[in-house]
Amino acid sequence: MKKFRKVLDGLTTSSPVNPGGSPACGSAAGTPSAAPTPREIEIQETLMSEHFQICKTVRHGFPYQPTALAFDPVQKILAVGSRSGGVRLLGRPGVDCHCQHESGAAVLQLQFLINEGALVTACADDTLHLWNLRQRRPAILHSLKFNRERITFCHLPFQSKWLYVGTERGNTHIVNIESFVLSGYVIMWNKAIELSTKTHPGPVVHLSDSPKDEGKLLIGFESGTIVMWDLRAKRADFRIYYDEAIHSVSWHHEGRQFMCSHSDGSLSMWNMRNTAKPFQVTFPHGKTQRDGRKESCKPILKVEYKTSRNSEAFVVFSGGLSYDKAGRRPTLTIMHGKAITVLEMDYPIVDFLVLCDTPYLNEVQEPYAVVVLLEKDFVVVDLTQSNFPIFENPYPMDIHESPVTCTAYFADCPPDIIPVLYSIGAKHKKTGYSHKEWPVSGGTWTVGSQTYPEIIVTGHADGSIKFWDATAITLQMLYKLKTSKVFEKPKSGDVGRSGELVEEDPYAVQMISWCPQSRIFCVVGISAHVILYRFSKHDANTTITSLEVRLQCEMEDVISPSDTENTPCFSDPSGLSPQPQPPSPRSNTPDSARDSIPCLKVKDRMIRMPPGYQAELVVQLLWIDGEPPQQITSLDLNSAYGLLALGNCNGLAVVDYLQKTVLLCMNTLELYGSADPFQRLTRSPRKNRQSTSDFCMRGLSSFYSDSKKRIRTSYQSLTELSDNQVSLDLERSKSPTSDHVNGHCTSPTSQPCPSGRARVPGGPEGPRLARRGPGRPPFRKAQSAACMEVSLPVSSLTEESRENSFSRSRSSSVSSIDRETKEAVTTLQFMESYGRKSDTLPTPCLWVGTSLGLVLIIPMSIPTDEQERQEDPVTVAPTGTVLMLKGSILRFGFLDCGGALIHNPYEVWRDQQVPDDPDRPRKRKLVNFSPSSSQEASGDGHLAVVCSERQAKVFFMPSQACLYVHNITESSFVLRADVVSVCNSVCLACFCANGHIMTLSLPSLRPLLDVAYLPLTDMRIARTFCFTNGGQALYLCSPTEIQRITYSQEMCDNLQEMLGELFTPIETPEAQNRGFLKGFFSGNAQTFDREELFGEAAAGKASRSLAQHIPGQGGMEGMKAAAGGVVGELARARIALDERGQRLGELEERTALMMTSAETFSKHAHELMLKCKDKKWYQF
Repeated sequence: MKKFRKVLDGLTTSSPVNPGGSPACGSAAGTPSAAPTPREIEIQETLMSEHFQICKTVRHGFPYQPTALAFDPVQKILAVGSRSGGVRLLGRPGVDCHCQHESGAAVLQLQFLINEGALVTACADDTLHLWNLRQRRPAILHSLKFNRERITFCHLPFQSKWLYVGTERGNTHIVNIESFVLSGYVIMWNKAIELSTKTHPGPVVHLSDSPKDEGKLLIGFESGTIVMWDLRAKRADFRIYYDEAIHSVSWHHEGRQFMCSHSDGSLSMWNMRNTAKPFQVTFPHGKTQRDGRKESCKPILKVEYKTSRNSEAFVVFSGGLSYDKAGRRPTLTIMHGKAITVLEMDYPIVDFLVLCDTPYLNEVQEPYAVVVLLEKDFVVVDLTQSNFPIFENPYPMDIHESPVTCTAYFADCPPDIIPVLYSIGAKHKKTGYSHKEWPVSGGTWTVGSQTYPEIIVTGHADGSIKFWDATAITLQMLYKLKTSKVFEKPKSGDVGRSGELVEEDPYAVQMISWCPQSRIFCVVGISAHVILYRFSKHDANTTITSLEVRLQCEMEDVISPSDTENTPCFSDPSGLSPQPQPPSPRSNTPDSARDSIPCLKVKDRMIRMPPGYQAELVVQLLWIDGEPPQQITSLDLNSAYGLLALGNCNGLAVVDYLQKTVLLCMNTLELYGSADPFQRLTRSPRKNRQSTSDFCMRGLSSFYSDSKKRIRTSYQSLTELSDNQVSLDLERSKSPTSDHVNGHCTSPTSQPCPSGRARVPGGPEGPRLARRGPGRPPFRKAQSAACMEVSLPVSSLTEESRENSFSRSRSSSVSSIDRETKEAVTTLQFMESYGRKSDTLPTPCLWVGTSLGLVLIIPMSIPTDEQERQEDPVTVAPTGTVLMLKGSILRFGFLDCGGALIHNPYEVWRDQQVPDDPDRPRKRKLVNFSPSSSQEASGDGHLAVVCSERQAKVFFMPSQACLYVHNITESSFVLRADVVSVCNSVCLACFCANGHIMTLSLPSLRPLLDVAYLPLTDMRIARTFCFTNGGQALYLCSPTEIQRITYSQEMCDNLQEMLGELFTPIETPEAQNRGFLKGFFSGNAQTFDREELFGEAAAGKASRSLAQHIPGQGGMEGMKAAAGGVVGELARARIALDERGQRLGELEERTALMMTSAETFSKHAHELMLKCKDKKWYQF
């Protein structure tokens, strides 16, 4: 435990730093006489470095860019490989595991060791890996790197330890799965084909053993050559030369015939008795033309031929459509007898598998489902019903249904919110799914003991919002909300404001704010609009209120060169007077006529809203002088106050959503009044110069995807600003609805101002200032945050240049500003706080953070009586209180004097659509977490935590004394920061652009964790990374996947308990007894000893230069877990053989010694016999 004693008050202007060497820094202004007397505070911090550890927990969503598919028919586990080297293992809901190859090479093929808890992966870097699945986190046991040949196809027979590997040269190698070394047995391509053949047969595209005889291996070459190789005799039984290239081969279970798919869209059937020509060639989708020829068709990439006892055989294949119709969807064709069913897919087919009841290839297969892996989806078709319905997918594979543009993570939510959202969302689920159970049902999973409600919210490019239940490291869809239904659809014939938005993404979600306790939800869209939703269990017929806000900055807020000094300049108020500017260069264009209109039109009629979230209010920023509104960069909502605040690079607006009025609409400069800490200069416009609006309204795609442009950077001078806090008693600025008597901002109920337009300084008679005239920025299609990447020059891909490039990458959504933009409002938060140093009691305040590192505190006066709150105005009075940090402000947090987190006040949810009882009218129930509620004295104050891109500070309120300062980073910048609860305490969590995750203790800002978690390779992570309570965080690791991580040591320790088991001990089903007559007439499946053929004793050793064995990092846990299967049994048998051989060697040595001793004895006996040969008996 560490105790901190700090002097909180009594600091004067002459002593900005505590003389005792304390990290406290004083106020820039004198201490008011009404401030509390100095006293000491004791805060015990419980968090230590050992409480933190970074660990990945689980990955949700569809595997990005899938390449391969495999299924274990006994364990019922599915594996999906991806182009980035990832492997996704799926079982029953809750059993979901992600593995990653360190090389990052694409996965070409997957092979399960059926019912053995192991998986073989073949990657594009020509390496084979053996994964152990008998542990909750699979690990690689062995790797085998091919040096001279490229892997093209692999085949592992059921219950065999020998893996067949085909290569690009046409050779077939054999790998021992137990030891992961090559056998000396090799099938060379020149021996497989006839000597008279002059051309190379091409790469191996198929390998399979005959169901009738495991000693026969069928090899398919790309050119159309098929060879049946006798493994015992080491020669070819027969060879087939076909004109068309082969893509796949599938056996009949009896082993007497097989089917091939070809590049001309045909299927050929071959009989083992006569291989001279196919006995059947069909073009399933090829029509006969008038001249008698078949029309050309696309290749059939894969075919599977499966038999059934009670019906005709199934033939399932992908591709093969004719070329006559362009733009046709990818198809999967199911041929069952004479019936042909064509299933159209939304995306190209990557691979498919027919799931069968038995793992034995020589038995009737009895197919029951088809797993279809698409480029962006995953479909399972039920084969047991004639209409072939699909199964309802229990996995969250549709996160990317529309590209994800923002995310939010809420841990420890109210327990009733998840059942309510699920019940509403269940009413809108699709129907027509198969009624059978999900076939991928392997593994086991149980809910852990330490679980709490968690919700993930995703915003999408089409304006939709999805709520996900993320409790206990699972993910399940709860509820979907479409924000586009609030607006009128733009007509294609419109030439006005909506004409350019056709076929665009004008509804893309940019930011979300949610209060789970009051169930009020706010959405910020890319078209500079905010939608406020209330939750109701009942449908309603209502109209949506629309408020229009005119946020305009009349001058260029540019810092003068003098700001690079350590002490900020305080200019004379007269120097801030607006200067006339020339008219806009685009004033003669039609767009210049666009003024005071929003980007979208809200529906102005009565609308029926279903149960769930119902739109109540829409706030839209307006076009001004032919320029579109700037995008909204910050938002906060408080249900207890009934207020909504939004800001952008022009200024700040505060909306009273209870009275549906605009309280405050001011540019950032007006908030400071006449004592701005920076000296602003006006500048005349330049022709053909791109404005800030041209940057802000280009859509999400323009933020990051353009690799030719440097994204915005913060002022270098900000890093040189003084750490001293600045507190100024500024003149109160007037709001758009200000009271001319006292200068306080009041609700428009007293002075109506429906549009909320800002007044021009100097009054209506004053000169109207003309903005500089940029070109009209086009609306561009909003891409997902997943697609936003920062591309680096190829010539500078060094670690240093990469880090420097990332450290300079900025965006408005990550709260940074370049030298060409104004001072933006980057973060907002309502809180019970102290707006002035002289305050003795906390009042409702709005904390405002800007891109220049300044913090403004705006106190408000809100009527407490419910009736008065609905009628009386809310007073907003900017006081000019300014705090200063380096870099753009990112986050606020508030602690009481005991170090506990102060939560935002909120209103308890009540259903607005339920009619009130006249006898018992319902009242608003407010929950207020005042800083003084847990303290004896009301004037104790509270601590304010402010985090910017580069540093964090802790201030004591109301004295505004800076207690602690910590420079988080100098070479990079913070992308995301949050004050979170961990281990019954509070810390500041930060994610930096260089990939570091840091945690700082509160309030002392002592570093607890600093880990280089990942390199920031694209801005998708920057936009979607978010922390939450309980030591958890998430980000969009690919355009289709959400990665959840934890930075809590406690959760890392409990992670094994929370994860599902991939392997379950199941007895392998016994092979069916074929019977004497059936076996006599069809030929019994012959078995043979592969060890006898491929072992080192018979085949010798393979060339060491051909492949290199790499031991895996599976660890002792994996080795122990693997000891129960066949692989483990073989390993133990080998160890026993080694021990037996050692004993035999020792016995042989002892025998040799005995033989030597016997020879010596015999020699001495012979010599003694010769010596005594001629002696008489009496001579002895």
